[in-house]
Amino acid sequence: MVNISPIPAFQDNYIWLITNNKQAVVVDPGQAAPVEQVLAERELTLTGILITHHHHDHTGGVEALLDNWPQARVYAPASEPLPAQGAIAVSDGDHVTLPELGLEFEIMAVPGHTLGHIAYYEANGVAGEPLLFCGDTLFSGGCGRLFEGTAEQMHHSLTRFAALPDPTRVYCTHEYTQANLAFCHAVEPNNVELQKYLQKVAKLRQQGIPTLPSSIGQEKAINVFLRPHLEGVKASAQAHEGAELNENIKVFAALRRWKDAF
Repeated sequence: MVNISPIPAFQDNYIWLITNNKQAVVVDPGQAAPVEQVLAERELTLTGILITHHHHDHTGGVEALLDNWPQARVYAPASEPLPAQGAIAVSDGDHVTLPELGLEFEIMAVPGHTLGHIAYYEANGVAGEPLLFCGDTLFSGGCGRLFEGTAEQMHHSLTRFAALPDPTRVYCTHEYTQANLAFCHAVEPNNVELQKYLQKVAKLRQQGIPTLPSSIGQEKAINVFLRPHLEGVKASAQAHEGAELNENIKVFAALRRWKDAF
């Protein structure tokens, strides 16, 4: 039975642990120590590492993990610096098969946060719900900062995610949800679904429970970065920008600028 759980790292990172029986794969291990602790506690064998992009808080633990688990296969974006010697470079449309988990991921190129950022999508998923490990491209209620890419690239990447099935589980890598939802509420104060989600998230965080995974359906209902085509979002962005925004991409870019200074 496939199980997915978060391993907290740094202040607000999640390293995702995917297990089946005693076999384990981790996604974006920025630190090795918390991963090693969980592997030891659960008597797991590390067989694979999935990397979404090159930032150190997603790759910093790879070398140390490989010291202890040299047989683990590492997959990483082909157009970014590889995190370890022998890492397998993957690009848009490639498939990563993990027989020990019974999963096969399709690689999606999703530039914006970084130029070579990728996501791992599993259409069959678990219990009929597809899986998406999206790194720092999509957050619950938000999206990644544009450190290397353009607003056009990020908007296109998020549009690809929005086209996935609504039940798709979204495994982001940061606990940014509450802060993101505060921004979404400033943009869409009358969004009833957002108001409900704000209350749910507040209760989870009060109890120290992760707000993730989210779902594509949930994000389409509350995440303004997936909603620039809607008149209410457009009107708020125009009011804040003090200019007419006659294309979805211009609305998106205005929202990203607004969030950067929020």
